[in-house]
Amino acid sequence: MDKANLSGVSEFVLLGLSSSQELQLFFFAFFSVLYVVIVLGNLLIILTVTSDASLHSPMYFLLGNLSFVDICQASFATPKMIADFLSEHKTISFSGCIAQIFFIHLFTGGEMVLLVSMAYDRYVAICKPLHYLVIMSRRTCTVLVVISWTVGLVHTLSQLSFTVNLPFCGPNVVDSFFCDLPRVTKLACLDSYIIEILIVVNSGILSLSTFSVLVSSYVIILVTVWFKSSAAMAKAFSTLAAHITVVILFFGPCIFIYVWPFTTYPVDKVLAIFYTIFTPILNPIIYTLRNRDMKAAMRKIVAHYLRSKKVSEIPLVARNSLY
Repeated sequence: MDKANLSGVSEFVLLGLSSSQELQLFFFAFFSVLYVVIVLGNLLIILTVTSDASLHSPMYFLLGNLSFVDICQASFATPKMIADFLSEHKTISFSGCIAQIFFIHLFTGGEMVLLVSMAYDRYVAICKPLHYLVIMSRRTCTVLVVISWTVGLVHTLSQLSFTVNLPFCGPNVVDSFFCDLPRVTKLACLDSYIIEILIVVNSGILSLSTFSVLVSSYVIILVTVWFKSSAAMAKAFSTLAAHITVVILFFGPCIFIYVWPFTTYPVDKVLAIFYTIFTPILNPIIYTLRNRDMKAAMRKIVAHYLRSKKVSEIPLVARNSLY
């Protein structure tokens, strides 16, 4: 990262969400609670999926990977944002800024493809139920996860290929709580028009294409179920409505920010909260609390933990007498 010295900028100033001292204290408490819930909620999903044999199916395998990505996505900038609420000088080094850009595009790009994989899993389960286990084999699921990480990696490296070499010769104030690519590129000492075109081609097309595939798959599923029965249609619509809500909250801000990067708006940093914090906390709620099998498996794990804890609290002599 010696380019920081060549560019004349060694650090960036992050303005954060608000300059109000009272609001910053509130945000500190609010986002601290949210972050703890995100990490614990998604870890519980991963633990449940890996430990309960009844959940060793393609859908839950992909769900466990989604939870891991959500933890990563919430962790690339949220801890620093929380710490900055208690700091007067909100700065980040040049290398730290580049690292944030790398990780946000790695995780969001990977999650987009992973959500498409989960939609494909539901499509096969509903539209081709007799061939489900053959099509969605363990190998297929592993390939889908590898593809999601590969797409995320290629996506973020292509972004960094033109970001790292940008010349920064003075302005270093980023009006956001993390190094958001459109805002960072506008600080460069050159005409950023070409860079913004590249952002549209890269992030914009990825967001729009995956969103279009997701919407199309949901439409196909609903049409297929509609021809079967009205009861099945109502059940499928109830399930997919929750999924579509998460997809809109995740893709909406991404499309708004990266398809039109030429003009930045104050609302952009608020929208960024949706795909960095709110989506990782909504996924456990949408994909697990509405799922009967998942709730049953979680209750089993909690009951086993409490039973083990009670046994450990019994004196050794009394415990021996029980056996």
